[in-house]
Amino acid sequence: MSSKWSALIVLAALASQPAAAQTYPSKPMRMIVGFAPGGPADVMARLIGQRMSVALGQSVVVDNRAGAGGTIAARAVSESEPDGHTLLLGNTSTLIISPLIYKSIGYDPIKGFTPIARLGTTSNLLIADPKFAPDSVLELIVYAKANPGKLNYSSAGIGTPPHLIGEMFKLRAGLDIVHVPYKGGGPSIQAVIAGEVQFSFENPATAMPHVKEGTVKGLAVTSEARHPQLPNLPTMVESGLPDFVSVSFTGVVGPAGLPAPILGRLNAVINEALKSPDVAATLEKLAVDAKNETPEAFRTFLVRETERLAPVVKAAGIKGD
Repeated sequence: MSSKWSALIVLAALASQPAAAQTYPSKPMRMIVGFAPGGPADVMARLIGQRMSVALGQSVVVDNRAGAGGTIAARAVSESEPDGHTLLLGNTSTLIISPLIYKSIGYDPIKGFTPIARLGTTSNLLIADPKFAPDSVLELIVYAKANPGKLNYSSAGIGTPPHLIGEMFKLRAGLDIVHVPYKGGGPSIQAVIAGEVQFSFENPATAMPHVKEGTVKGLAVTSEARHPQLPNLPTMVESGLPDFVSVSFTGVVGPAGLPAPILGRLNAVINEALKSPDVAATLEKLAVDAKNETPEAFRTFLVRETERLAPVVKAAGIKGD
């Protein structure tokens, strides 16, 4: 093919992008969620989807494809046409942890998607059995070092964000502690309340009521700043562990190759939806810190988080089938 014809093809492709954006969306859209209806991810997808429908003039259908930690849904979106009509409600599990754990996941978490907008982040609370002696992170570290192999921490399951945070704590503080996985966040917290384990890192939406009721005691938060609803609880950094910041995220991505005009429009619509009072109120109930950033900032976050968690997964020896 001559250079003349190559140049004409490139120009034609570039000229078609604005036209595609003007007619977008041309049909109903799908927001694929890798988890069952009723959970936090599903709630956020439906909430944002409703706002997107109004702004874009097309219905946004939430398509729940639960299973394999959300990887079935992620794979489906990565293999779809990059026309902006099929999107993924992704999170820490689907876009960071699972790709680090499973060898044959079927998609590249960075190259296989176009980051559109990060909806928000959620920190975790370090909670402990009220009868457990240590009342601070420093006291917990001292106690754990004096009793190697005798302290247990629970999580919602192997490879979940709370598990990874526990392993990060183990690695950064140089501790010999034992992970006890449960089937979900609820059972994990109940294990702390019942004294089956000594401590855990849990989602604030579920752990905060227990802290306020005194059925568990809060030791720290994993965010950069203190949680507004628990202002007296220090951060892990304030507790003596430099750079110990860990947040889980939720965001919208599309397949790789999404045209820039469509990407820009989706980012603007989603960011505007995050500002609405009803969305903000729901996110607050879910203990989500809402974001409002560019696709480039979202991509940078994904790369940074992958680099941060990779050594933790390796050190913990976590491997999927």
